[in-house]
Amino acid sequence: MKDWKDLQRNSYIIFTLAIPLVFAAWLSRMGEGDGIFSTYPINLALVIAGAFIQAAMVAEEKEKNTLRGLLLSPASTVEIFVGKSALSAVMTIVVIIGSIFLSDFKVPSPLLFAVSVLLGLVFYIAIGTILGLISRTVMETSIIGMPVLVVFGMSSMFKSMVENKTILKIIDYLPNEQLNTIWVGLSNGESFSGIIGNILILLVWAAISIVTTVVIFRKRRID
Repeated sequence: MKDWKDLQRNSYIIFTLAIPLVFAAWLSRMGEGDGIFSTYPINLALVIAGAFIQAAMVAEEKEKNTLRGLLLSPASTVEIFVGKSALSAVMTIVVIIGSIFLSDFKVPSPLLFAVSVLLGLVFYIAIGTILGLISRTVMETSIIGMPVLVVFGMSSMFKSMVENKTILKIIDYLPNEQLNTIWVGLSNGESFSGIIGNILILLVWAAISIVTTVVIFRKRRID
């Protein structure tokens, strides 16, 4: 409830949430609603609504010294993470649905699509929590988060400019690339067996991000 009230008063977060929706509407107007271009708004929604909003909310707790109260409360680490991530997750899902609607993206195989989005959501919210923990202020999350936006949100756009095969291989294993591959594959009629490898890679990314978040949280909680 506290996060919801803070969200309504925070123009920075509201403006940030609108960016994927504007991009989705622009992409639809440009007539780029087919193929891999149609997945960009969903990936952008995950990066901006998932990672950036979560980072801003965690950093705000630190900036106002209210995170200290959470740490001193009887709540466990899992309860704190779930409580601080709930609103970000809901808002991200809302923005994803809005992006799908505005970009005219035809959702292939809803169940497998939902599973891939869930794994991506876990990863990006964990990344957002990490950004919030290492940032001192809400505005600092924007600066620190720019590499995250470029690497995990826009790397597909830069692939055509990269000639190094090693770098291209690394890009192919990034979460956003795995999501793009899954969604395009499903759109082309791929079955579960055809995307199981991509799902497993996403699962590994999600697990690594959660473990990293817990480690950083435990180090940062002692001042």
